Amino acid sequence: MDKECRWLVSTPADPEKVSRLSTEVGIDSVLADLLVQRGVETYEQARQFFRPSLDDLHDPFLMKDMDVAVERVRKAIEKDEKILVYGDYDVDGTTAVALVLSFLKKITSNIDFYIPDRYDDGYGVTTKGIDLAAAGGVDLIITLDCGIKAINMAEYAKSKGMDMIICDHHLPEDVLPAAVAVLDPKREDCGYPFDDLSGCGVGFKLVQAYANRYGIAFEELVPLLDLLVVSIASDLVSMVGENRVLAYYGLKRLNESPRHGLLAMIELSNLETGHLTIDDIVFKIGPRLNAAGRMETGRLAVELLTAEDPASARKTGEKINENNNERKSIDREITKEALEIVEKGGCLASKNVTIVYNPEWNKGVVGIVASRLVESTYKPSIVLTRSNGFVTGSARSVAGFDLYSAIESCADLLENFGGHVYAAGLTMKEENLKEFAERINDFVEGKINREMLTPVVQIDAKLDFAQITPRFFRILKQFQPFGPGNNNPVFLTEDVYDAGSGRKVGAGGLHLKLDLIQEAQPYRQIAAIGFNMADAYDYIREGNPFDVCYSVVENYYRGNSTLQLRLKDIKERKEEII
Repeated sequence: MDKECRWLVSTPADPEKVSRLSTEVGIDSVLADLLVQRGVETYEQARQFFRPSLDDLHDPFLMKDMDVAVERVRKAIEKDEKILVYGDYDVDGTTAVALVLSFLKKITSNIDFYIPDRYDDGYGVTTKGIDLAAAGGVDLIITLDCGIKAINMAEYAKSKGMDMIICDHHLPEDVLPAAVAVLDPKREDCGYPFDDLSGCGVGFKLVQAYANRYGIAFEELVPLLDLLVVSIASDLVSMVGENRVLAYYGLKRLNESPRHGLLAMIELSNLETGHLTIDDIVFKIGPRLNAAGRMETGRLAVELLTAEDPASARKTGEKINENNNERKSIDREITKEALEIVEKGGCLASKNVTIVYNPEWNKGVVGIVASRLVESTYKPSIVLTRSNGFVTGSARSVAGFDLYSAIESCADLLENFGGHVYAAGLTMKEENLKEFAERINDFVEGKINREMLTPVVQIDAKLDFAQITPRFFRILKQFQPFGPGNNNPVFLTEDVYDAGSGRKVGAGGLHLKLDLIQEAQPYRQIAAIGFNMADAYDYIREGNPFDVCYSVVENYYRGNSTLQLRLKDIKERKEEII
C-alpha cells in the first residue's frame, strides 16, 4: 500500500448505446457498458463476440505474396525438393515451426527444421543456419517469426542456390529481403485486413492458403490450433479480430484434445485439461517452452510439440521442465544482483532509464530480469551481458513509452537489434557501451513524463459486491479469451473490509488471502487473493476500511470451482480515486 499507483476509471460508454444493448441482449448494464467500450454496440456484434466463428477468418490470399508462396511450396513438393522450416527460439517461433512442420510432413517427407541457438547463432536468420541448410541439400527455406530484416541473408541463401519464403510479423525496414515471397501483414503494401497476427499466425495463414488451393478440408487444420493459441497468448498480440477467433478455438482444442507434447506440459505444470485459460498459457505453459531455448536449445520445444507418442512427449517434457526450474533459479539470482546494482548506484544509466551490465550473467534470462526491473523501478530497463565477444541484452519498457525507437536512435552503435515498442533485443561492441547508455538516457529525457513512470491500474467500471451474481459471472466468463485489447475487466469496489480471516500465504508469506465484505452489504463475503500485497496485512488486520480494484476469476482447484477476486491494488479508504 506504500507503492504509488494511479487508479484511472474509464469514462462510461454512451448511456443510450449501453441501455439499448442491455435491453437487446438481456444483460446487466455494467456488462453492456463493457461491451460498448470494446466496440460491441448491436445484437449482431454481441452475437459475433460471444460466439466466435471460424467462418469469420480472413481469406489468406488477401496477404501480399501469398499466392507466390503457395505455388513455391507446391513446386517444392512436386519436385521432391528439400524444405527447411526455420524459426526463432522463443515460444512463437517454436510453435510456428511445429505447426508448419506438422502440416507439411503429411504431404512430403523431404523436410527438416532448424532453430538457431540463442548463444552460438543469436537471433534470426544467420550465416551458420544457411550454411548448414546448403550442406544438407536444402532447396527451399521457410522462415517463421523471423526474416523480415534478413536482407543480406536472403541474398546469401540465393547465392547458395536456395529460395526463401519469409513468414514474419515484425515491422519491416524500408527495403524488404529479396525472397521469393515475403508474408508479413505489417508490410506497407499488404492489404491484409488484420495486421497483428503472431509469427505462428502468419505460418497458419500459409498453411490455410495451401489447404484452400489444393482441396484439403479446413477440419484437417483444426488440430493445429492448440499450437496457435499458445503462440497468441505467449507473444501477447492483441486478443481481437482474427486472433480472438483463433485463440477461442485453439483454447477449445487445448482443453479437449491437446497434442501429446502440450498434454505433457499441462500435466507437468499441474494444470487440468478442461479448465485451461489464457493465463495458464502465459504463466505456466509458455515459460516452460521458452526455457528450452533459454537454457539449452529451442529444438527441444519443437521435438516436444511434434512428438508422435505420449512416452517420447513426456520424456522431452520432463527435460524442458528441468530447464525451466534451472531458469527460475538463475533468473532469481540475477534479478537479485541487478537490484543490488540499482540500489548501490552502479547502473550505467538510472535517471530516465535503468541500464545494468554484468558480463557474467546468463544471456538466456536477461529479458526476464529486465521485466523484473521494470516492475521494481517502473522505468524502461535494459539488462546487458557478454556473449561471443559482444555486449548483448534485452530491453523492456513501461506503458506509453516506445523503447524500440530509443534503441533505433542508437543504430549506428549497434551490431544488431530488433523487437517491438515495449520489448527489444540488441548487440553491440563493448567500446560503444558508455556512449550507448548516455545517448539512450538523453533520448528518453523529455520524451517520458512522471505519469509514464507511475504504475497505472486502468479500471473498467465501479461495482458493488451485490452485482456479482452467478449470472453476471457466467456472462463475464464468455468475454474470454482475454488478452491485449480484450483484457479481463478490472472493477473497483469501495469501502470494503476483511471478515477477519485474512492471512498471509505463499512462500515467504508474500501474498494475501482475504474474505471481503462491503460496508453497504455486510452479509456478502467474497474470497480474494492479492499477490505480493502482504505489506497491506497489518492495516487490513486492524479492521480498517479500504478500496479494492480487481478482476473476477474462476479458481479451479482439485475439482472444485469457486469465484474469486484477483486483486490488482488496495488503497486506504481516505485516498481519492481519479
